[in-house]
Amino acid sequence: MKKVVILGGGKIGRMVGFLLGTCGDYEVRIGDLHLDTAQAAATIFGGTGVSVDLSNAAQVEAFVNDAWAVVSCAPFHCNELIAKSARIAGAHYFDLTEDVGVTRSVIALAKGAKTAFLPQCGLAPGFITIAANALAKPFAEIDSLRLRVGALPRTPSNRLGYNLTWSTEGVINEYINDCDAVRDGALVRVPALENLERLIIDGIEFEAFNTSGGLGTLAESLNGRVRNLDYKTIRFPGHCDLVKFLFQELRMSEDRAALRTMLERAIPSTTDDQVVIFVSASGMLDGRLTERVYAKRVLSQTIGGHHWTAIQITTAAGITALVDLFAEGKTPRAGLVRMEDVTLEDFIANRFGRLYS
Repeated sequence: MKKVVILGGGKIGRMVGFLLGTCGDYEVRIGDLHLDTAQAAATIFGGTGVSVDLSNAAQVEAFVNDAWAVVSCAPFHCNELIAKSARIAGAHYFDLTEDVGVTRSVIALAKGAKTAFLPQCGLAPGFITIAANALAKPFAEIDSLRLRVGALPRTPSNRLGYNLTWSTEGVINEYINDCDAVRDGALVRVPALENLERLIIDGIEFEAFNTSGGLGTLAESLNGRVRNLDYKTIRFPGHCDLVKFLFQELRMSEDRAALRTMLERAIPSTTDDQVVIFVSASGMLDGRLTERVYAKRVLSQTIGGHHWTAIQITTAAGITALVDLFAEGKTPRAGLVRMEDVTLEDFIANRFGRLYS
């Protein structure tokens, strides 16, 4: 069996460990700063959980030393050190980061590597990139490619229409940092929380607005082929206006630590969530102006006797499917592997990717 080590035993790391650790093809260990977190995550699949300080290079290098693959489910700011440790160990590397700066560092590490580096393997970027690339591929000319994703409560009960279903740190990051886009054929950076739009999916009204990181490397990959390309986060109506007041007018974005404390104190988490996915491609297809749409809602559910949230399912399914597809030889074998290198058909046919179906 291939040895896989997972860094980060939180919500996502726990399900990644469960999927890989119970499929019969991988020997899985989980490392987390908190020993009880690592052991709790490993217990559900009979694996091993150990304490690893993710800011300590020596500890991380020792933990990944004999691994076939390193899977980072850690906070985005830990990934550069984890990726460096994977390269030193000669292990393949997978992560979930949406942070643009961290991804650039991982891409630089991948240059000339004999092992593979697959950053941004989760939901967005990750699956949404794969789906968008597949939707756009048949077009002779792509006028517009719109990627929209939201992790939301099924029954919102506060004015934000939101519960903490994911990393608070990650949400803050994507609400503040500038966003990649293509406008009139040119790569540009646009501000977060702008370009508000209205969406109706399955008869439910949502709003969407710019957030950082969701495009992954797609803007660069399609540069010169697409006229307009952007990524937005989906929320219930009214959310963006309240967040802009909090982040911008009250200037809470200037103190991310205090903002995180406030949000985690005031906004409850939920296990009854949904992930909303919407991709639209329009352009010239078979000589006609055509639009193709992919839309889906994924709900929380019980799998293998355990209840998993929709954000756990979609994120963990993304990275485990990529581990599987790489092991099966269905992606490039070394250096940087982009989500654009993966076909939607292979992803959905995979035993973990099928969770999206």
